[in-house]
Amino acid sequence: MIGYAQLWAASPSDWVAAGVAWRGLEAPVTRRRSGLAERAATLRTGWSGGAATRAGGRLDGLRAELGTILPALVETDQVLAEFAGRLRVAKGRLAEAVALADRTGVAVDRHGGLRAVPPTWRGPESGVLPAWAGARPGLSGGGGGNGGGAGSPAAVAQVAAALREALALADVADREVAGRLAELTGAARTGWVQRPPPGRPTDDATPAAVRAWWDGLTPAQRRWLVLHEPARIGPRDGVPAAARDQANRLLLAGHREALLAERRTVSASGSGGRSRLRRIDRTLAALDGLAGRLAATTGPRPYLLGLDPRGDGRAIVALGNPDRAHRVLTYVPGMTSDLADVPGELGRAARVQDRCTALAPGDETAAVLWLDYDAPDFLPEASSPAQARDAGPDLHRFQEGLRATHDGPAARQTVLGHSYGSLVVGSAARDHGLAADALAFVGSPGVGVDRAGALGLPPGQVWSSTAGDDVIRLVEPSRELAGRAVLATSPLASAASLFRPDDHRLWFGHDPSDPGFGGRTFPSGRGGHTGYWEPDNPALDGMARIVLGR
Repeated sequence: MIGYAQLWAASPSDWVAAGVAWRGLEAPVTRRRSGLAERAATLRTGWSGGAATRAGGRLDGLRAELGTILPALVETDQVLAEFAGRLRVAKGRLAEAVALADRTGVAVDRHGGLRAVPPTWRGPESGVLPAWAGARPGLSGGGGGNGGGAGSPAAVAQVAAALREALALADVADREVAGRLAELTGAARTGWVQRPPPGRPTDDATPAAVRAWWDGLTPAQRRWLVLHEPARIGPRDGVPAAARDQANRLLLAGHREALLAERRTVSASGSGGRSRLRRIDRTLAALDGLAGRLAATTGPRPYLLGLDPRGDGRAIVALGNPDRAHRVLTYVPGMTSDLADVPGELGRAARVQDRCTALAPGDETAAVLWLDYDAPDFLPEASSPAQARDAGPDLHRFQEGLRATHDGPAARQTVLGHSYGSLVVGSAARDHGLAADALAFVGSPGVGVDRAGALGLPPGQVWSSTAGDDVIRLVEPSRELAGRAVLATSPLASAASLFRPDDHRLWFGHDPSDPGFGGRTFPSGRGGHTGYWEPDNPALDGMARIVLGR
């Protein structure tokens, strides 16, 4: 059992650093594998016969054996990072328990022992009430009923319960990480991978069916699939986030190697490849930016849940493991977002996550950037709902996957859309349904419906905010814009404008930030169309509170 002093002194950052060190072994292992491949190729050009064949086979075997280590290195990093995250939550609960003790006249010694300390009060002649007078029960106040004043037995019992809860969280996390590390240690002796039985879920299998299939595999079989079928595992909703991250990191490295090889080929051709080289360089720069964000050693560990470098590029990245968090935010960005924008858009999600942690240090929140659709690049595209409609099935399936792969009690799921991303969220909710407990929109041009009740959630769980100086307030339905263009040439233009109703209609329906929409609103300061995530903007606090269910 983890003790009070042990938890108080525990350092989550040390466990994160240990995981990063394990992950750092990827580079030397990859270099050694490449070196073996080069040596085998050299060997085959100058040596033939049975001995040469056996030697080449041995080198290929060594290279394959080194390859089996790569997913295990990432897995070790994940295990340690997740333990660090759960340790932070337990320490947050411990700090809340100690703060409760301070407020309720209970002293906590360095071993976690408790004793009542009645407060000192100088009497009514002092002109002030004692600090504990009228305190409410719960973590936000003093002792409860049953004679629960400051320093009372009830107050001591309340603090004791809070301490036990924090220590129990740490103890469960400790036992779990010990078991997972023991399994990895055993796999190092018996073999990292094992070929799974034939048969894979069909492409139309539900995320729940995929999860059931995955649960029927051994850890070694799962690692085999990650290593040999990453393109199947990486994007598959219903496969746990940890395995998808392992597979997609392998795919990221593979995409980069393929692009570098293509660049060498195009450069060697001599002419006619400038535009192709520019495309390759743009994609490489975007992949390198993503890889740099994935390698970050501060903040919650990133999980790469999806990657497609084709075209403008797509990616799904989570900060923290959404399968283990108490609260999960899925953030859908808007117009012009592409693979190169992932670090910046992920920064917005991180700001909401950080605010959640500040407001609720005893809860674990994961934030997911969902950029798995073709966002409009120009205003003519953004004035059409087509790309939002196309994205709907994928967002629906992704949210279903989050429900299917979550461990333990269901997390509170919130889906947030900004600008055109709010239309993506609204269209998915309207047409397919979203596995979410709350929807939130910021800077929305309309969400594809005229009433909150059409989104499939209770209207009280549909939230929106639009800044007073956000230009999105000026957009109108395209048919009205066309009519106004014709009217502008008429002598009656000025008179007709007096009779134009202000019905709060935007490009894609009734303004969700208008009370007439039927949802709820939260405030935003002035910051234009992109200022909702600024530290001093009340919208940031509002988004965090929605995620927390407050």
